[in-house]
Amino acid sequence: MASTSKRPWDLAERHVTPEQVYRSRRAFIRQLALGGIGALGLGCEENALPLHSVPLGERNERFLSGRPLTPESIASRYNNFYEFSTDKEDVADVAAGFRTRPWTIEVVGEVARPRTYDIDALLQRMPTDERVYRLRCVEAWAMVVPWSGFPLRALLQEAQPTSDARYVRFVSAVDEAQMPGVRAADWYPWPYHEGLRLDEAMNELTFIATGVYGHPLPPQHGAPLRLVVPWKYGFKSAKSLVRIELVRAEPPTFWHRMFPQEYGFTANVDPEVPHPRWSQATERMIDSGAEVPTRLFNGYGEWVSGLY
Repeated sequence: MASTSKRPWDLAERHVTPEQVYRSRRAFIRQLALGGIGALGLGCEENALPLHSVPLGERNERFLSGRPLTPESIASRYNNFYEFSTDKEDVADVAAGFRTRPWTIEVVGEVARPRTYDIDALLQRMPTDERVYRLRCVEAWAMVVPWSGFPLRALLQEAQPTSDARYVRFVSAVDEAQMPGVRAADWYPWPYHEGLRLDEAMNELTFIATGVYGHPLPPQHGAPLRLVVPWKYGFKSAKSLVRIELVRAEPPTFWHRMFPQEYGFTANVDPEVPHPRWSQATERMIDSGAEVPTRLFNGYGEWVSGLY
């Protein structure tokens, strides 16, 4: 039986933002962005975000989750981002001042057109939309999040992978001055690094998020660029990307290097494959606490089952 005790992330119903209010707020921010008011700070929770000219795109109805959105007030206060803190509920506060401009990202390795992009120039040239994706953590909790951004394959196609490219390696920022978790846990193999097979990276679901809930991505969600791979456990979706490298062999990955029995390279959501310390047959919705059945590939089998 589910516990009836109040948890730190529980909110009274009156505090949950209805989707129509969120959509109106999103439209308002989009108009400001299009108007070029780049210096304006808008509040997200108690964190003021600089409004860069980040294209948000229209909602792509092909990728609706089948579940209600997780309220932003909860999703923005429950984040795994060890570079800042191992306490999920502290990340937003610790990361609030994280500077994301200037920022560049490299696309290198087995590509015909290696390049280092300025983030703002990159965002203006990529096709953007908004996608409501289910997010499933390996720790067996789940959210439903509206990400804005662009398909990773658009960027990879521009780089022109060579015939030797088999995998894609992703590297996150590591900045001891801004990321106290890096200093506190100096035994971790920083920087955070993850990987996908090239065919997984080129799948239409694989997404680079630059916004969330209708505004630019805040630091706790992985600003200014994060990977989103919705049919895999959340640790595959590297945050605050600075380098994308196409390589010939399967790259080592952060958690697999530390705990290979717990964090496999493939990491597809699968209710039939338990974690060594807990079942993956169900998941807990982070807003309601409801236990629901885990779906194979997190419910995205029609897009990805052919890959396996």
